[in-house]
Amino acid sequence: MKLLSELMAGLYWTISQILLFWHGLWDKVLPDKAILGTNWQWILAIVFLVITIRVVLFPIFVKQIKSQRAMQAIQPKMKELQDKHKGDRETMQKELMELYRKEKVNPLMGCLPMFLQVPVFLSLFHVLRWISGRDKPMLYGWTKPLYDSAADARLFGVPIPAKFSSSAAELTLLGANGLTVKIVAATLVLIMMLTTFLTSRQMILKTGWSAEPQQRMIQKLMLYGIPVSLLISGGLFPLGVIIYWVINNLVSLGQQAWVLHKYPPPPNALKTTKPAAGGAKKTRPAAGGAKKAVSGRANGKVTGKPSVGKAGTTPAIERRAAAPKPGAKPVNPKKSGPSKR
Repeated sequence: MKLLSELMAGLYWTISQILLFWHGLWDKVLPDKAILGTNWQWILAIVFLVITIRVVLFPIFVKQIKSQRAMQAIQPKMKELQDKHKGDRETMQKELMELYRKEKVNPLMGCLPMFLQVPVFLSLFHVLRWISGRDKPMLYGWTKPLYDSAADARLFGVPIPAKFSSSAAELTLLGANGLTVKIVAATLVLIMMLTTFLTSRQMILKTGWSAEPQQRMIQKLMLYGIPVSLLISGGLFPLGVIIYWVINNLVSLGQQAWVLHKYPPPPNALKTTKPAAGGAKKTRPAAGGAKKAVSGRANGKVTGKPSVGKAGTTPAIERRAAAPKPGAKPVNPKKSGPSKR
């Protein structure tokens, strides 16, 4: 437990230093005053914190996509093993592990970038909560002027440590207007939900719905469950964390578009689509088991060959189609030989 606490403290210090570095850089570029009720030095510091993290994790993200492609390539073999050892879960797991080893596939690599971002997200959440307190001891390399500047930083008049669920006492401490906080925070939460949905949707459109029920359930959870859960949990996030999440989603959309284009799904990947409502319409087999002939009228002429029924006779509907038109000269099929002049 002590080791974990020390590791998280080191991560808090690292995130703080990246944030302070970008703030110091933008503070030299932009004027030292709020524009549109926004202290852009701190907002851009959060934006470039995201970009820094994404650049560091980009090689791992590429490995994630490659791992997903490798998993798709061996889906037919996995399906064969599951059918072969149906009911024998232990043997199936051993065979799957052997298949992973043989094909050099790591199923855990597909989730690694997401897991690596969780500590970063929690660290930023912790730092912003720490900033919102006022009169706290200086930690993680912060100085008192920088601490006060971050606590006073605003986005459209809302302090970045504020939350949608901030109490009246917290809002008073931050010097914020409750209605303005709720409007800006609610708007950002909706944008966060939308960009989270689009990020998952982009991945699924390129890879397809999994044929495995469990994998498909996970895909549906990622596509619909997480964005809906943000409607509730988003109200607990400081504004700076929501900004981080939105920018992270936007950067992810760009990175995914490039990587998915460079590493398309393999041709033999198992792709499934959602079944249509009502299912497919069933067709009734032809009487007698014979194939149905294609016939009809085109410009007054009979087209196609009549089918032969069970007893070798021409169906009545085709005999009617072959009958001469009213007023036409009858032709005697039995008559043969040259006609007399």
